[in-house]
Order: sequence, then structure tokens, then C-alpha cells
Amino acid sequence: MNGRDSTSGPEGIGGRGDGVRAAESRSLRTVPGATTRNRRRPVPARLRPRDVVRVAGAGLRARPMRVFLSALGIAIGIAAMLAVVGISTSSQEHLNRRLAALGTNLLTVAPGRSIFGEQSHLPSESLGMIGRIDGVTSVTATGTVPAKVYRHDRIPETESGGIAVMATRTDLLGTVGAKMADGVWLDAATSQYPAVVLGAEAADRLGIATAGPRTQVWLGGRWFTVVGILHPVPLVSSLDRTALIGWPVAESELGFDGYPTHVYTRTRDDAVTRVRDVLAATANPEHPEQVEISRPSDALAAKEAADETLTSLLLGLGGVALLVGGIGVANTMVISVLERRAEIGLRRSLGATRGQIRLQFLGESQLLSALGGAGGVLLGSLVVTLYASTQEWPTVIPLWASAGGLAATLLIGGVAGLYPAVRASRLSPTEALTAH
Repeated sequence: MNGRDSTSGPEGIGGRGDGVRAAESRSLRTVPGATTRNRRRPVPARLRPRDVVRVAGAGLRARPMRVFLSALGIAIGIAAMLAVVGISTSSQEHLNRRLAALGTNLLTVAPGRSIFGEQSHLPSESLGMIGRIDGVTSVTATGTVPAKVYRHDRIPETESGGIAVMATRTDLLGTVGAKMADGVWLDAATSQYPAVVLGAEAADRLGIATAGPRTQVWLGGRWFTVVGILHPVPLVSSLDRTALIGWPVAESELGFDGYPTHVYTRTRDDAVTRVRDVLAATANPEHPEQVEISRPSDALAAKEAADETLTSLLLGLGGVALLVGGIGVANTMVISVLERRAEIGLRRSLGATRGQIRLQFLGESQLLSALGGAGGVLLGSLVVTLYASTQEWPTVIPLWASAGGLAATLLIGGVAGLYPAVRASRLSPTEALTAH
């Protein structure tokens, strides 16, 4: 092999461009200011970062399909992890906005059980006593009525559809944050007559879509006019399956005993904890231990906390996918070293040091991982955006997740490419050329 063949050899075998040849030509320098004998001694030069990128890029461009498949493994892992984090964060932001709109200052009081297991009841004076607590802004109640509701009077008694009948105060709507889907809410006049407002699910079960004077249901053995239908009530979902009638008509016509079964209390935001601590003793001074206090917004937060278990599982699966992608990068680089032994030998014979060979292959693995990481971030962001839009959620992708995903790919690329890079650097020129 003459000097001309040695110069042209790496380009023919490795498929590299002018940047690689330029980088190799800089790998030999003479020492300025030395003797004539010393000037002829070659001194290896360091590859500049730009040269490393160009050499690594040339190696990857020679095998585009293999590079694509290896980068795809990394991209799937990053996209899966980013999608899980983004969807979870978007869901949390949606919940926070809902709670901000609904308010977290709603407290619910309900009767518990006695020490003998019997169902207790709240005193009828409990509403007035709770309303006098400092910090309470509104209080209302519902009470269970011993009646059933049907679409018409010919339906068998056992087929009520599981719809509860509740007597209600006229100020329930504002206190629990409910809204009308159709019709009107009960007022001082209609609450004294056979008029009913249906929860969203109750109306659906009864097959009623609109309210009006001609829409009636069979309730408690007589006809009640449906004057309104509620939207779903997020903070008090039990109202969705309820038929709500006025307190006076329930007492006079349906045998309602007048005891509230649920008392709903709104407080100032800064007084929630203080009011909650005294609610039981105020609602039932004789037996405060038989009173149950709940905060509906806590139920929504608990549901979100339960979803974190699934999120952790999905993150684990994303991590496994990322690990598989890293193994794919390592496999690609090991095969690349075996296939390019001749190129390594020629580069070493032209003066490339072990460190430069090691840096070249390590740069290829890092560049390959960076391509997969960037693709994964784009793919994951697209998945989060599409899913959030279908759920009508705000799209939230944490910056730390994107930056962490890219950092993880670079780390995996470094670990995956370390062994192949060291193996390539240990090949001697004669061994590599002889094997080829």
C-alpha cells in the first residue's frame, strides 16, 4: 500500500467526507521551535468538537436504516415517559382549575351511627346552629323522603331505577355549585307544590330530556311536574341520581319527618379548618361522635392520588422501553466496530490515536441517542397535546420532563457506547487490517 492508497483508503471504506479527512490531517503536527530531528516527530492533535460531530455524523450516515431503527427504540421510550408525565400533569391542572371554579370550602355534615349500630339523625335545628358559626357563609340541607319515582304509574314498584327522592331547601343550588341544564330551580312557590327537579343521571334513567309543564313523573303515588334538570354536580355527585322536591311538600304530602340527612356548608377559605373542627359538636351537641364530616373536594383530590399508582406503572414501562432502546444503541455500536475494523486500522495507521478512535465511536453513540431523544420529545409532546385536546384539558408538559428525557438519552448513549468505543480503540492497525 503506497502513500496515495493510504490517503484515499478511509474515504472509500468508511464513506466519510472532507471533514473527516481534514480532521485526520490535523492529527499530526510538528513541534515548533525544536531541532530538525524533533520537527519530524509526529505529535497527535486533539479533535475539535466540530470535527468529532462531523466524523460521528459521517459514520451514522453510512448506515441510515440501522440508525433509524436504533434511534426509534430510544424515541419510543422517551415518548412513553413524556406522555405519561404530560398527561398526568395536564389532568392535575384540569383538576386544579375545576376545584378553583367549584371551590374547596364546601363541607358536608351527615348523621352517623350510634354505638349500637343504629342510624342516628341530625336535629332539625342543626341548620340554624351551623349557620351561626363564625366563618360560615351559607348552609342548606337535603333530607331523605320515603318515596320512589317512576316514569309513569304502570311501571312495577321494584323497577324504580335506584333513584332517591330528597327534600331540599331552595338555596341548595348556590351552596353546592350546581347549575341547571334545562328548566328552573325550585323557589318558595314551587317548593310547596308537586314539582320536582331531576339530577342529570336520574333524568337519563327516566328517559326525560327536557323539563316543562307537560313533563311529569309518578312520585310517591302521585304525579309531579318536572320543572328542571340539573347538570352533573362534581362536588356532590349523589345529587345526579336524585329527584329533588320542596321541603314543605315533602312534609305535607309524602310523610317526610323533617330531619336533614345532608347539611351542606360553605365557609370562608381561611376558616375551613376552624369550622370543620366545631361542626360535629354544633350540629349535634348531645352526640357529636355520631356526626360525619367530609370535604367533597378531598374526594376529587383522593381520586387524583389514586391515579398516581397507574402513572407510576406507566413510567416504569416507559423506563423499560428506554432501557431496551439503550441496548439497541449498544448493539448497533458493537456491530459497527466489527464491520469497520478496516477503517479503524487505516485511521490508526494514518496517525489517529486510541483516544481519537474512542472519541469517534463514543460521539456516534451520543449523536444516535440525541436523535432518538429529540424524536421522543416531539412524539411525546404530540401525544399529550392530542389526548389533552380530546379530553378538553389544558396541555401541560413540564420543562423538567423534556430536559430530563434528553439528559437521560445522552446518559444512556454514553453508557451504551462506552464498551464499543473502548473496544475499537484497542484494535492495533496491523490486527485490524489483517482481519479485514
